[in-house]
Amino acid sequence: MEMNSSLPTNVSGGMRAVPAGYLVLDIVSYLVFALTFVLGILGNGLVIWVTGFRMTHTVTTLSYLNLALADFSFTSTLPFLLVSKVMGGHWPFGWFLCKFINTIVDINLFGSVFLIALIALDRCTCVLYPVWAQNHRTISLAKRVIIVPWIFAVLLTLPVIIRLTTIADGRGTGKIMCTFDFSPWTKDPVEKREVAFRMLMVRGIIRFIIGFSTPMSIVAVCYGLIATKMYRQGLIKSSRPLRVLSFVVAAFFLCWFPYQVVALIVTIRRRELLSGISQHLRIAVNVTSALAFFNSCLNPMLYVFMGRDFRERLIQSLPASLERALSEDLPLSTNTATDSTSSPAEAKTQAL
Repeated sequence: MEMNSSLPTNVSGGMRAVPAGYLVLDIVSYLVFALTFVLGILGNGLVIWVTGFRMTHTVTTLSYLNLALADFSFTSTLPFLLVSKVMGGHWPFGWFLCKFINTIVDINLFGSVFLIALIALDRCTCVLYPVWAQNHRTISLAKRVIIVPWIFAVLLTLPVIIRLTTIADGRGTGKIMCTFDFSPWTKDPVEKREVAFRMLMVRGIIRFIIGFSTPMSIVAVCYGLIATKMYRQGLIKSSRPLRVLSFVVAAFFLCWFPYQVVALIVTIRRRELLSGISQHLRIAVNVTSALAFFNSCLNPMLYVFMGRDFRERLIQSLPASLERALSEDLPLSTNTATDSTSSPAEAKTQAL
């Protein structure tokens, strides 16, 4: 998982003796990877089917369809990452899959957090400018805007596309590592080491700031503005889309924040870690990355739990539960005006 944690190439597992507690945590992280794959494929596949083929296409369903596509694509790569993890960092799948799998990983991880920020901006727009949203928040506009997070995700993945490759680990173990190679820029070992340090340091900081801190800050600002508007208008209850988004954001933050902190520590200490990483930090990376990746299978379960009378509806129809959780409160994407018989207070409540 060097491509996600920006770790040195020689730090993945090894044959060193480890304390029993660390061994248990390692095994748990493997099990979480496997569970994430199974639940992520099934759950996100169901969301894709419901939002893509069963439900009327709205701005909300389009947003969550793209989020499910990102999570589904990411979880489909987990078997490759898990095999490499079990083999102590050895990459047995060849050069093409090294580059392709990790390109898919990065694009969809970046895409997920950017899509969450975009959904928060959409909710904020509906609350602050309900009249504008009623008239201009169309599905055709959403289809154009939804491309933006994917463009940013591809741009941030360019280092993987350009510089990731398979190389021998350089220690005579016969392992092939799927990692960054900056050798075309220099042949001198000392200079090559310095280039690797600087490039991976910059990449790690960019990933933390642009790939996590900035989107989460956007979400926080949006929630602040929404809360202010709700307080001023005396609106107590939020809408179903806002509740769904709240739980999605909370789950994303709780799952990803520990990993981002550990990855930032690794980035800051990169120079001293180039020759190896401590067992404590390696276990921290393994455990927090498993927790972060587990987020990719959580959203479908959150969508189901968001609906009223969860148990009854789950027994009756799981797709129906997803449809209700992901539906719009108002058909804002149809350019239809609010019913003229509704009072201003009712219209404001519905807009939320």
